Amino acid sequence: MTVHRGLKVVVAVLILVAPLLVAAQSSSPLIYTVSLAHPGNHLVHVIMQLGPGTSERELQLPVWTSLYQVRDFSQNIDWVKAANLSGQALPLRKVDKSRWKVSGATNGAAISYEIFSDQGTPYDTQLNDHHAFFHWAEILMYSVSERNSPLQVKFADVPSNWKMATSLEGSLAEGIRADNYDRLVDSPIELGTFDESDFDEGGGHYRVVVDADAADYSMQKIVPMLRSIVAAETAWMDDRPFQTYLFIYHFPKGPGGGGMEHAYCTAIDVNVNTLVDSPLALPSVSAHEFFHLWNVKRIRPQSLEPIDYTKENYTTSLWFSEGFTSTVEDYALLRAGLMTDKEYFSRLAGQIGELERRPAHLTQSAEESSLDAWLEKYSYYRMPERSISYYNKGALLGVMLDLKIRAATQGHASLQDLFQWMNQNYARQGRPFGETDGVREAAEAVSHADLSDFFRRYAAGTDELPWDNFLQAVGMRLVKKSSSSANLGFVAVRNFNASPTVTRLETESNAYRAGLSLGDAIVEINGRIAAGDFDERLSQLRPGETVRLKVRDHSGERELHWKLDKREEVQYEVTEIPHASKEQRAQRAAWLKAEDVPSGAAQ
Repeated sequence: MTVHRGLKVVVAVLILVAPLLVAAQSSSPLIYTVSLAHPGNHLVHVIMQLGPGTSERELQLPVWTSLYQVRDFSQNIDWVKAANLSGQALPLRKVDKSRWKVSGATNGAAISYEIFSDQGTPYDTQLNDHHAFFHWAEILMYSVSERNSPLQVKFADVPSNWKMATSLEGSLAEGIRADNYDRLVDSPIELGTFDESDFDEGGGHYRVVVDADAADYSMQKIVPMLRSIVAAETAWMDDRPFQTYLFIYHFPKGPGGGGMEHAYCTAIDVNVNTLVDSPLALPSVSAHEFFHLWNVKRIRPQSLEPIDYTKENYTTSLWFSEGFTSTVEDYALLRAGLMTDKEYFSRLAGQIGELERRPAHLTQSAEESSLDAWLEKYSYYRMPERSISYYNKGALLGVMLDLKIRAATQGHASLQDLFQWMNQNYARQGRPFGETDGVREAAEAVSHADLSDFFRRYAAGTDELPWDNFLQAVGMRLVKKSSSSANLGFVAVRNFNASPTVTRLETESNAYRAGLSLGDAIVEINGRIAAGDFDERLSQLRPGETVRLKVRDHSGERELHWKLDKREEVQYEVTEIPHASKEQRAQRAAWLKAEDVPSGAAQ
């Protein structure tokens, strides 16, 4: 996507005076100095100082981070310069689109560059008069030969009333330190006049930072919600691999939604309208991202180790790493009392419907969906006929595997035991798991059953999931009903924080007659920003209603409206089977508490 320079934030890396460089050199082998001298112009002044070492050093700016998308952050770099400690220019050569080589750096060097950044999402960086939020991999190069070396980031020219929030040790006055570049990248930072609170739970300390208009949220509601989530999840895992943990929240009025996990913190965006209209939106994303501190950040697939910042890191395990996290997200909300059983069954039925209504579920496996994650930035790939979501099918596989393990053990083992086993045998041993085989190994270890058929058919294959075969053990079944729904006349897909884009349009529809076109970006729906809950809003529309869209194309914005007609489609419900047995009800009660059945309880 082309972004005009006038709309971008500029991050500049400038050479500081030689005395400062000499003084800094003695305290750390690699030092970045970040100055926020011109927030109004979106300019950040930074220097990357290399200590003594080899004459030639290669410098790399990552091509991706956070999202499974190659975004080539070097596209935003205006210029790069190098100098020695006396300020004399050093030879600098560009090797490829994201790598440079400096010569004559035996005694150290100062690398300076200017880079744009103005994306206010949990996956990006932003600087303005209001605040700064940095994902370091998007603005800071690393020395290829010193990627594992300790480093320090110092700050200068920070507004006097700004504060700092990061999971790293340090302060605005002294700077922050990290053991290596990877640890720095895994520790985003918020700078500004944010609101904050903290609390203690189960021996851990939690800091909550919110950058948003005070009228748009209640810290008095956020803290108790988080307390119940972290209590539920740490108890479920019987583990707390940290002393302190940081929640960073942004509540934008414009498009926004999503979260980014880190080992000791998370950054989360929820649109302000979504906060009001979808009460479970904030608890859901908070529970999801918090559980990632185990699943993904510590329980990691072999294919993601070590991270390669220079190209795609392919894995077939996102259906587990992301999808099963969504499974546990809902379990945590149930355990925390933030979701009712009725709401859970409604969400489960909705997830089943989402998968069943994508024809690609018959052609693309969960493993293939994971492997193709790098195609998600392309709108055609996200078409229902082309792909499924590893979040969606993975979450369903998590539920079905949980029920499979429970059935094999009469409820005495469950998904909880699988995760605790993986935590003990992989994460705590400092070793990654072997893709699907690693998950199967854990599932078979806790169930004492041969589950190869499950993984072959449903994770690696595209066999239809026999929902009732799994649900029967807990006295439930899937019911299909034909019902009338609104015929929108179009399909729109959304790429993370971007506006939904119209990718299919029925030429005989009211939408077409109203002037909607392929490629239109949907800015608003019925006066609300088209944010992360866009699909949910569409699903709530009913036949006979008038829908109002604000759309944008190359010529600007325009407003459209039309009356929705109806179409027949299948709706799904997860309901209790007639005459469920005592054992089935006991199994269901344990399932909805996300815990094992005590010995003898279901007899």
